[in-house]
Amino acid sequence: MPLSPNLRGSLFMVVSMAGFVMNDTLSKTVIETLNQGQMMFVRGLFASVMIGALAWTQGALRAPSQVAHPMVLLRIVAELVATVTFLLALANMPLANISAVLQALPLAVTMGAALFLGETVGWRRWIAIAVGFAGVLVIVRPGFEGFTAYSLLALVSVVFCAIRDLATRKIPHHVPSLLVSTVTATSVTIGGAILIVPLGGWTPMSGAEIGMLFAAAVLVLFGYQFIIMAMRTGDISFVAPFRYTALLWAILLGYLAFGDVPDTVMIVGASIVVASGLYTLYRERVVGKQKPAAESTGPSMAPDGL
Repeated sequence: MPLSPNLRGSLFMVVSMAGFVMNDTLSKTVIETLNQGQMMFVRGLFASVMIGALAWTQGALRAPSQVAHPMVLLRIVAELVATVTFLLALANMPLANISAVLQALPLAVTMGAALFLGETVGWRRWIAIAVGFAGVLVIVRPGFEGFTAYSLLALVSVVFCAIRDLATRKIPHHVPSLLVSTVTATSVTIGGAILIVPLGGWTPMSGAEIGMLFAAAVLVLFGYQFIIMAMRTGDISFVAPFRYTALLWAILLGYLAFGDVPDTVMIVGASIVVASGLYTLYRERVVGKQKPAAESTGPSMAPDGL
């Protein structure tokens, strides 16, 4: 019996989230021996070549001067900061914890759209945003046992991911998405090269490490392909909530790869954040928004540079 479009779309979304989290898992594994700058550089080279080749075949690189648009430049800067802070947090936090913090990104985008883009946000969604960020505080637990300053870096990454996504909304439609993606990947690669020396210098790499970074770059493209298939196959209102399965993948892979077991506080905080995000998505569909926060945010709820 063939699956309905919505079920196929939701399955594609789950597979997409698995690809993104596997990328994070490989990155966290490699980052134990390589500094963040070197990892950004090597993985960025692979990603830039693959994305650039795709952009070239699609004719997206014919007008490179479009990169000079202020919103494109703002997006690139935000992406760089988000990537660096995410990797610093990833190296020092359990995979599930940082993934849980990132689930607040749709809430941050909704809030930013209301404050800076003049979009109308009703009192119900404001309450959901406040509750969601309260859930983030539960995860971060500032001032309590189990607090780590690297959690604040994860929050900084969320802020700059939100800036990236809000800037993306303002990029003119005639600027090809693949051009923006290519320039972003290249910028992250260059940023990584600049950071190699300040973060400790170049470390000789094994074949296994190079292979993992190549696989990580492939998994990002894999994730993007499946999320496009998901959005084109099913109804967005049905498919988008399955993006939160990224947290389940992070818990599973964090346990299998690193032996991390989420504590009760993290699970409670993550549940609050996810529930708030789902309610916000529901309210945005009720009031008839054409592009809900869960669709507007970056596909993996993490920096695209990853």
